[in-house]
Amino acid sequence: MKATSKPKKLLDQVREILRIHHYSIRTEQSYVKWVKDYIFFNGKKHPQEMGIPEVERFLTHLAVNKNLASGTQN
Repeated sequence: MKATSKPKKLLDQVREILRIHHYSIRTEQSYVKWVKDYIFFNGKKHPQEMGIPEVERFLTHLAVNKNLASGTQN
């Protein structure tokens, strides 16, 4: 009998890709935090369910409410 494996969770996939590309652990932690912030800002919707409007709202929120520089948003 063949065991079926569960698909990896989104943040685990993000970490794996960053490690494959040899990003530092601090960069990995930062990227994972931003992904979490984006998901929570949008009511815990999965990124596959979101698009440009959600990204624009999140970036506007960061600029207006968090006073983050545009370079930080890149």
